[in-house]
Amino acid sequence: MELNVLWFILIGVLFAGFFILEGFDYGVGIMLPFVGKTDDERRVVLNTIGPFWDGNEVWLLTAGGAIFAAFPNWYATLFSGFYLALFLILIGLIVRGVAIDFRSKVENATWRKTWDVLFFVGSLLPALLFGVAVSNFLTGVPIDANMEFVGNLFTLITPFTLLGGIVFVLVFAFHGCLFLSLKSGVKEINDRVKAYSVKIGIAMLAVVVAWVVYGALITGMLESMIAIIATVIAAVCLIASVVLQMKGSSGKAFVCSIVAILAVTVMVFATMFPNVLISTLNPLWSLTVYNACSSPYTLKIMTIVAVTLVPVVLLYQGWTFWMFRKRITKNDLHY
Repeated sequence: MELNVLWFILIGVLFAGFFILEGFDYGVGIMLPFVGKTDDERRVVLNTIGPFWDGNEVWLLTAGGAIFAAFPNWYATLFSGFYLALFLILIGLIVRGVAIDFRSKVENATWRKTWDVLFFVGSLLPALLFGVAVSNFLTGVPIDANMEFVGNLFTLITPFTLLGGIVFVLVFAFHGCLFLSLKSGVKEINDRVKAYSVKIGIAMLAVVVAWVVYGALITGMLESMIAIIATVIAAVCLIASVVLQMKGSSGKAFVCSIVAILAVTVMVFATMFPNVLISTLNPLWSLTVYNACSSPYTLKIMTIVAVTLVPVVLLYQGWTFWMFRKRITKNDLHY
């Protein structure tokens, strides 16, 4: 396998890891105002992701760094063309981190509620914008012969991409509900999570079907056999996760949700390949794994570094999840 193709796959793996892990972080943030009715309950909800959220964001940073090193032309066009959208995502990520740390600095109800609202917004906004961005990867964006993006922020906003944003919000919200079902040790929170997860799950299935059908009509979403298989797997797992959650099998539902998010990521990257950014102006102007990649020597060095360090990172993150595996109760709160 050529190294540029290998790194395209590895970047897909990094994004899959990010969507799976940070997905439940965003979901918990989106659900915070709905499942936490008291200050202690909201603190329990936040504590469920306390040891994980910053480590999960490393997957996004690594994916961005991998794009920069392996596909510099992709990085340049992506980060210049999607600049405002990425800037808003960055603001959301900053607000989330600050909200978690600052809400408990002052023992005042208004202070804490304000930071809780900001945490909700900082979770909802990136989830929505990532859905919009991924949908643009499927439809393509205006790129000229010089590999330059010639649109603006509103070029990226279409009915299909907005629908993709809603898909990501609902999938992450449902994913977060499943995570809370496994991590919360407060009955009142779990009861609300169960009720909301069923409603969100049904809405999620309807919107995902609409997004896939719409995408199949206007993009090459289902032209690749790999993409078709991945889409079928995602559909089966999403349905299974909703049914299992209804039956109270949150652990199995969470596993199905993980597989579904992984399958959707595979579908997106299989649809894109060999392109990394599709040009809507002229297919010949699209950025591909061949015209956007670094030199073979650079890719070789990157591969050696990745093979050496990635297992260490995976072991550390796995250890973190194992160490903080127990449920969070009100007795675990410390201010």
